[in-house]
Amino acid sequence: MGHVILLGDSILDNLAYVRGGPDVVRQVRTRLPLDWQASLLAVDGAVARGVLAQLARLPADATHLVVSAGGNDALGASHLLSQSVGSVAEAVSLLEIAQSRFARDYAEVAEAVLARGLPAAFCTIYDTPPSAPDHRIIRTALSLFNDVIGRTAFAAGAALIDLRLICDRDEDYANPIEPSAVGGEKIAAAIGRFAAGTLPGERRSTVIASAL
Repeated sequence: MGHVILLGDSILDNLAYVRGGPDVVRQVRTRLPLDWQASLLAVDGAVARGVLAQLARLPADATHLVVSAGGNDALGASHLLSQSVGSVAEAVSLLEIAQSRFARDYAEVAEAVLARGLPAAFCTIYDTPPSAPDHRIIRTALSLFNDVIGRTAFAAGAALIDLRLICDRDEDYANPIEPSAVGGEKIAAAIGRFAAGTLPGERRSTVIASAL
């Protein structure tokens, strides 16, 4: 029997945004074998380092860990996008400072997750809805944070769930930063694929880039 644990932020703790529809953890349960469990430790609004406190509540029978964190860290650095600079190089330097800070925090989180010795999947930060007027700017800025997530997952031999490719339609979003029930179902399907394809105790790099 497996027990999938969801860690991180409101990408996984999205009950407040689905307007009476199923949230991600409920949808994950429908994607697992009948004798498996899924538990939600993710907390709406958590930054990456919040996963450390969530891990302290990890149940003893956990078999698979899924982490979706970093979106709130990026949101906290979003003021940089409106800051005046004298050159493109200065702009890149400011963004690199934010990226480096996030990289330190995320490395600490990943180390703590992997120390549990369980199969782990790390989710990228998805983009805004494709029709959003600032979609291209946000997508480009988030690539700095997603590079950290991808590098961390692959260096650790862990799975990467690429939510940028999974949540690629306006209907996948309840608002610019939260998944709808439609998007949640796609996220849940990807998590189900990860859990079904990874044995307890196994660690290997894979990329899950679709719900199918």
